[in-house]
Amino acid sequence: MPIYILLSTLTSEGRKTIKERPERIKEVNKEIEAYGAKVLQQYSVIGKYDFVNIVEAPNNEAITKVSIELGSRGTVHIMSMPAMAIDDFLAVIKK
Repeated sequence: MPIYILLSTLTSEGRKTIKERPERIKEVNKEIEAYGAKVLQQYSVIGKYDFVNIVEAPNNEAITKVSIELGSRGTVHIMSMPAMAIDDFLAVIKK
């Protein structure tokens, strides 16, 4: 299945939610699965973004659904990017 990188930034409402209920992060991961995607790895980071998620999804439509559904809640801004394994990338440029 295709891999996507999701860069997430919490809004002030999102920070409030995480402070009050840190377990909410893992609950959202289960919700992501309901949209047909799966969080493979998740990192909290310091800087422009708050989280980096490595997500597997069947297609762009599924990851778009994840981004829109989660973003519409007003607690997070998400940038979604398709990722390509290096071996696949090398195969493409060698053609």
